Order: sequence, then structure tokens, then C-alpha cells
Amino acid sequence: MRNIALPFGVGDIVSTPEQITANSSISSQPATVSASSELSGDTSGGRTRGGKPVWSESTAGILFGIGAYSLWGLLPLYFLALQPAGAIEIVANRVVWSLLFCALLITVLRAWRVFGAAVKDRSVFGPLALAAGLIAINWLTYTFGVTTGHAVETSLGYFINPLVSVLLGVFVLKEKLRPLQWAAVGIGFVAVGVLTFSYGQLPWIALILAFSFGLYGFVKKRVGPRVDALTSLSVETVVLAPVAAATMVVLGVSGVATLTAHGPGHFWLLLASGVITAVPLLFFGASARRLPMTTIGLLQYFAPILQFIVALAVFNETMTTARWIGFCVVWLALLVLTVDMLRAARKNSSMKKKARIAAAGGA
Repeated sequence: MRNIALPFGVGDIVSTPEQITANSSISSQPATVSASSELSGDTSGGRTRGGKPVWSESTAGILFGIGAYSLWGLLPLYFLALQPAGAIEIVANRVVWSLLFCALLITVLRAWRVFGAAVKDRSVFGPLALAAGLIAINWLTYTFGVTTGHAVETSLGYFINPLVSVLLGVFVLKEKLRPLQWAAVGIGFVAVGVLTFSYGQLPWIALILAFSFGLYGFVKKRVGPRVDALTSLSVETVVLAPVAAATMVVLGVSGVATLTAHGPGHFWLLLASGVITAVPLLFFGASARRLPMTTIGLLQYFAPILQFIVALAVFNETMTTARWIGFCVVWLALLVLTVDMLRAARKNSSMKKKARIAAAGGA
């Protein structure tokens, strides 16, 4: 999953499942983008109908963002429907059928030349191959967690992901944190300590999810401006597809594959994993191109909140008092981080406004 992302980090770190190709504020001119131009990364066309704007960019971005994070948040329900398939089989199918779905989209959009250019460009293909490995770890860990009774812990991973983005800013980019960011990180460490006590061990599923997704977003950010969402996802699935296909063959030969062993309904549900994997990623790419980082940062909470609710209401997972305390401490850290983010965004907006006024006066 993003997945799944997120922009609570410092500097240019954006822990998202897709690259953000426009981090600046949304243009004040509403616009409409056709489906084909949207998926291929071109947002310049179809801006008016009869000379009048027909769809606000920010409204479209918010709707795409809510759609992406809601789909990721409800993903555990899909895994529940795929039982008795295990995590390895589910991920292998996700990769193979995602590749076929992406190939279909590339054909419809006539974007094979763009895809070919990305594969031939080592500065693009190399980072995307690394990103593919990171997202494979993320998918396997997430699917394993959901299918083995640890859905609450998987939601924790995406709750603490913004804190990982902050740490990446410190240790990788050598950035200095603001006081509230330091406070949030400190509170986050306290939360991990409380949850470690509660679980009797480190919440390793949550930590692997948070760090794999944070590093995935970091790598994707580096290559993001040079490749659109569809091409990026396609290259990643191409890298993973040989291993995934071989895994499916091995599972089939060994008699443990469920793809064709549980009726047509199960078969088509597994095939649908390609669409279910690709669509929210493309939705996110559409959202990220339209919205500022602060808005994306707030929308990201849709996913872990929904995952948490599903884990309690549908999977009936247990939450002890100590775990409630740990989660509350995590939410406190995120509240502090959100306040800092909003303050920084307000300050940046004010500085830009003053700069425009100064420039206008000088002109």
C-alpha cells in the first residue's frame, strides 16, 4: 500500500506511494483534466468548457485523495475476502495482475514510448527498481499482518510513518528540526516504548511498514519529477513481475495455490488485485499534482483510521489498556506534528504573499 506516504517530513521528503510532481500551492484557476491526460501525467488540457471553468483543481484533488486513502484504508476487507490465500500468494497476484492492468492502460493511452524511455534511462530505472524492492517488502509485511490477526498493528505502521519522514530528514538530508518536530519525535519514541511493553516485543510489523514506506517515498521523490504515476508503477511491477510469476508457478506446482482451487468467485477476486492495487496509486498521483503538501498530509490519516476501525469492528482484534495508551501517545505525536506543519505552511504562505507584494511594488 503509501501504497501508501507522507508529506509530514521535512525538506523535500514525501513519504507517499507516488511522487508529488507539483508541491507548490494550487493555481487559482479551476480546471478539468481528461481521463487520458490525467493518467499519463498531462494536466494541461481540457481546462474550460465554453470558456468557463468546469471543475475546481482543488476539489478534484481532494476527491482523488479521499478516494485513494479510503481504498487503502479498506484494503483489509479485500484481503479478508481472499481467504484462504496467504500473504505471499496475494502479493504475487497483485504484482502480476497490476502489470497486465498497467500494460492495458499504457496501450489505451499510447504511452509505450514514455515507458520505454523510462526503462532505458538508468537514472530513472535504477531508483524505481530500488523502490520496487521497498514496496514489495511493504506489501508483504502489510498483507502478512492483516491476514494473521495483526491489522491493528499495521494501522500503527502508517500512523507513525510521518515520524519516519522526519527522521529521514535528520539522518539522510542532515536537516535541522523545529522544536515541535523534535517534540513529536520524542513523543513517538515514548509511544514505541509503551507499545513494546504492551506487545511484549517491538511492534516489528508496524516499524517495518513505517520505514519501508518512508524509504519508498524518499526514493520516489528523487525520481518523481521525471516520470509520471502510470509509468512509475509500470516500471516497478516489471521489476517485480518475474519473481512474482515464478512464485505463482511454485505455489501452483506444490498444490498450495488457491487461484483456481476455490471457484470462479475467488479466481476473479484475485485477478481484480491488479485493478485494486493500481487505481488508488493513480488516484493519489492525480491528487498530489493538484494539492499542496499540507492538504495531502491531512488526507493521509484516512487510511490508518479506516484500517484501525476495520481491525476493531470487523476483525474483532483486541486492544488492551496499554495498547490504547500507546496509540493515544502516537496520536499526540501526530497532533504536535500536524500543528507544526500547519504553522510552517501558514508562515510560508505569508512570506510568499509579502514577496509578491514587494515584487509588484518594485515593478
